[in-house]
Amino acid sequence: MTPEAIAALFTRSDGSYLFARWGRPIAPIVFGVEDATLEVVKGACEAVVALAGHKMAETDPELGANLMFFFFREWEELLQVPDLGRMIEGLEPLVARLVAADANQYRVFRFDADGAVKACFVFLRMDAAMSAVPADELALSQVAQSVLLWSDTAFSERSPLAVAGGKVILHPEIAGVIAAGYDPVMPAVANDPSHALRLYARMVAGA
Repeated sequence: MTPEAIAALFTRSDGSYLFARWGRPIAPIVFGVEDATLEVVKGACEAVVALAGHKMAETDPELGANLMFFFFREWEELLQVPDLGRMIEGLEPLVARLVAADANQYRVFRFDADGAVKACFVFLRMDAAMSAVPADELALSQVAQSVLLWSDTAFSERSPLAVAGGKVILHPEIAGVIAAGYDPVMPAVANDPSHALRLYARMVAGA
């Protein structure tokens, strides 16, 4: 990974640079799946959070759960979820846009007063393509994309996953960026591209 490649992961389509990591322990909850899949998702959370050197919690004192996964068949189902409209401003027009785009996934982040991540809502419409992905791969990919505020284009042409020894793992370069981003000496929020140079330095030091 070059500094330029790292910067691209946090440079949004409008050209702005924005990095943010979680500023509190992650308390996940999963809706719409069987118990077996629930355990797979929580296992992926534990693995990625351990990689980051961050913490998990049973509950968040403000929100109860702060990393929420929703699995469903049609976007319109979100409009029937109690209180979701209070937590996500503009839910109805958002659902309309996602239906029009025939999207099968979307993430909404919420931030604290300092700009660090305090909550993430992960929406997964289980269309044919999404349903064909093994649960462990899907869970690992989604958790990896939720542990940092990546660019909206970061994974449009590449997956955060890789295959090693016939097993799907978090891509080593992406794992390195996550670990560097959670280094205690690094800021929780950054909007200057020079931040990518600091990430690169941490990755080289940890290699």
